[in-house]
Amino acid sequence: MKKNTPVCDCDVIHGDVVKRVSKAMPKEEDFYDLADLYKMFADSTRVRILWALSREGMCVCDIAVLLGMTKSAISHQLKSLRLSNLVKYTKRGKEVYYSLADSHVKDIFEKGFEHIHE
Repeated sequence: MKKNTPVCDCDVIHGDVVKRVSKAMPKEEDFYDLADLYKMFADSTRVRILWALSREGMCVCDIAVLLGMTKSAISHQLKSLRLSNLVKYTKRGKEVYYSLADSHVKDIFEKGFEHIHE
């Protein structure tokens, strides 16, 4: 253990605190769903795609050029993001345009950047 790491060196249980938190605790499956959501942010390519889409809706070809990747690689990442309800798409003829699924996604993304820049 590192020096200066605070450790609780007692056996006191604060039952009132445990009870309040226990009552408010979400269902177990909600924690799994949230962990799956955050896994989508664990890949820098997906994060770069989300950043681009937070600025403007884009087609697969444009995202591929922007990130210097193949359309196939971008499409693969977009599929994961779509299945996680982070992005949505609209078709215009042969072109497919992607955008963030809703404002919550942008909020999550912006809060993450705020946190890392603290």
